[in-house]
Amino acid sequence: MSSTQNLGQQDSAGNPGGQALTSADHIALAQARSAHNYAPLPVVIAEGRGAWVTDVEGRRYLDCLAGYSAMNFGHHNPDLLAAAHRQIDRVTLTSRAFYNDQFGPWVGALADMVGKEKVLPMNTGAEAVETGIKVARKWGYEVKGIPQDQATIVVAGANFHGRTTTIISFSSDTEARTGFGPYTPGFRSVPYGDAEAIAQAIDHTTAAVLIEPVQGEAGVIVPPQDYLPRVREICDRERVLFIADEVQSGLGRTGTIRACEHTGVVPDAYLFGKALGGGVLPVSAMVADEDVLGVIQPGQHGSTFGGNPLAGAVGRQVVTMLTEGPYLENARRLGEVLKRRLKEFEGDGVVAARSIGLWAGIDVDPALGTGKELCLKLAEHGVLVKDTHGSTVRMSPPLVISEEDLNWGLDRFGDVLAELRAGR
Repeated sequence: MSSTQNLGQQDSAGNPGGQALTSADHIALAQARSAHNYAPLPVVIAEGRGAWVTDVEGRRYLDCLAGYSAMNFGHHNPDLLAAAHRQIDRVTLTSRAFYNDQFGPWVGALADMVGKEKVLPMNTGAEAVETGIKVARKWGYEVKGIPQDQATIVVAGANFHGRTTTIISFSSDTEARTGFGPYTPGFRSVPYGDAEAIAQAIDHTTAAVLIEPVQGEAGVIVPPQDYLPRVREICDRERVLFIADEVQSGLGRTGTIRACEHTGVVPDAYLFGKALGGGVLPVSAMVADEDVLGVIQPGQHGSTFGGNPLAGAVGRQVVTMLTEGPYLENARRLGEVLKRRLKEFEGDGVVAARSIGLWAGIDVDPALGTGKELCLKLAEHGVLVKDTHGSTVRMSPPLVISEEDLNWGLDRFGDVLAELRAGR
C-alpha cells in the first residue's frame, strides 16, 4: 500500500496542496453541491490497491463490492493501468468518424472470446441494453416480419438493466420507476425463473427475450438449472432472439466469462459492461452474429465515445487477462470458500444466502436490522458491502482477493451479526 500521508490534501477549490479536507468535509460538500441520487455509506475513498481501499484519513477497508463488478480485476491493476497509460500517451478519442488502430483488434478479440462475429461498442451498461432493445426491434421488423411499431420484448420481473427512461419502463422497482412516466411501451414482464411464463407471453409481435442469467440487483438470484436452457428452446421454437444481459454477471464474476456457461446456453446476443472497462473507464458492448447486428446500418445507432482508442486498449487488455490470467480460477476456487462460509451463518442471523462464483446475496434476519444498518456496521469493522431491497446484502469482492483477506472479511461479517444479535 502506498503512502496515504498526503491524500485528501486540497484547498477549498479542490486543488492539491491546500488545507486537508476530512471525510466529514467531503461528505458535507458532496451533500451540499450534488444531486441526492445516491445514499452512499459515509466512507470517502482516496486510494485503492487490489481488494483494499484507503480513505482520506488513512483508514483501510476491504472492498467487497468492487464497483458492482466493474472492479473485477481490483484497484490499481498494473496491467490495466499500463495499457491505459500507453494509449493516453498516443490518442484517446477519434470518434467513429474515423478508424483507430485499437478498434479492430479489440472488437475482434472480444467477439472471438465469446464465440460471436460482431461487436457494437458503447460506454455504459445501460447503453448496451438500449442497444439490445433497438437491435431486437429492428431485427423483428426487417427479419422476422413483425408489423411496424408493434414489436414487443419479454423481460423478467425484479430485473435491473439500467436507469434510462425506456429501461425503467419495464422495471418493477418503484424507486427506479415512480415519477418518471409516461413509460415506453412494448415490454411484457413475467416472473423470473419461470420459463413457461415466457412461453405464454410470446406472440407474433415478440422480437426478443431479455433477461439476466443471474439477477444481481434483486439479490443475486440464481435461477433453476433448467431455466436458461428452456428459454433457449422456447426462443428457437418461436423464432425470438435470446438476449443475455451479462453486464454484472459476465467477465469473470461467476467464475466463467459468461454466466450462461454454467448451463451450457448460448444466447443470440450478449450485453457486456462494467468490468469490460477494467474499472478504468466506462466500456460496454453488444456482441452477436452478423444475422443479428447486421440490421444496423450507418447513422442508425452509435456513440461519440463508443469504441474510442482508450476503451479499445483497455478492453483488449481485459480480454487478454480473462483468457490468459488466473482470474476465472480464483473466482471459482474462492467462490467455494465464500459459499461454505456463508452457510455457516445461516440460522445465526442469516435467513438465506445465495452465491455463484465470487458473488453472493445474503438475506439477513430483519429482526436484526436493515441491510443498510448491517453495511454501516461492517464499514466500522473495515469491510465495504452494499445493501439492496430491505435486509439483503450483496457481496462481490474483486477477483484478485486472497483467501486470507476473504476469510478476514467474512470473520468481520460474523462479528457484526453477533453484535446485532447481542443488541436485540
